[in-house]
Amino acid sequence: MYHRPVLLNECMELLDIQPGGIYVDATFGGGGHSQEILKRLESGRLIGFDQDEDAAANAFEDPRFTFVNHNFRFMKNFLRLHKQVPVNGILADLGVSSHQIDVPARGFSTRSEGALDMRMDRRKPLTAHTIINTYAEAKLIDIFRFYGDLINARKLASRIITSRREKEIASTIELVSIAKTCAGKGKENKYLAQVFQALRIEVNQEMETLEEFLGQCLDVLTSKGWLAVISYHSLEDRKVKNYFRTGNFEGELKKDFYGNVLSPWIMVTRKAVVAGKKEIEENSRARSARLRVAEKK
Repeated sequence: MYHRPVLLNECMELLDIQPGGIYVDATFGGGGHSQEILKRLESGRLIGFDQDEDAAANAFEDPRFTFVNHNFRFMKNFLRLHKQVPVNGILADLGVSSHQIDVPARGFSTRSEGALDMRMDRRKPLTAHTIINTYAEAKLIDIFRFYGDLINARKLASRIITSRREKEIASTIELVSIAKTCAGKGKENKYLAQVFQALRIEVNQEMETLEEFLGQCLDVLTSKGWLAVISYHSLEDRKVKNYFRTGNFEGELKKDFYGNVLSPWIMVTRKAVVAGKKEIEENSRARSARLRVAEKK
């Protein structure tokens, strides 16, 4: 399977999919969520976005479906191009697909040897190789500290700088061997996952892209339209939660004269929805998934 969709049943139960509505799957991947949405459509439309060219091979022929091989940060422009504004609902499943992790050449896996790539869109120039071999030490520290939550980011950055002075760091396995020297005993796997997460976020500009995407959703959604986001780490989830609760990414509550919170959203899920025990047993990736849903006022 290219990618097993997480929280599929929960999404379909929470999302008010109307037979004649227009919907967006902002992260098409293997098409799992899209297939379930299409089952519920009659005269409606579904537009799927994915920047990864490998995902394009999963696009299916259906008169109700349009695939767009671009990043969801360009969603508003392409929806206007296809004359599909406003839409009734948007679903985004953030993070890396199983396919991307399982292909060593993509460089996302800590367990397989591959090039230091980590690009979700291989048309873009920036790679993990460039970051590891050219970024200044101070910038590496910031990346590992803020995107990977590493308390010893300075130590890791220093060892990377020392190693690359001797020779270029060319593969994932070479980076893994350096990073392991900074990990606590018995915590190597978690540490490596944090290192790779930090690099992946920087390569793909994930935080900036998420903010751009969320900001566009208000512009393209109809009144009472919903937005559902599945996130996998605290940085993403915090942005989504703040945006739904307050209408801004800082989480700053603004109130009117009567004390009512000035947010353009009504939170459908007060707490993040998480996967059940059975799903986690069948798909370990679901363990860190957090689903939040909000409705446009």
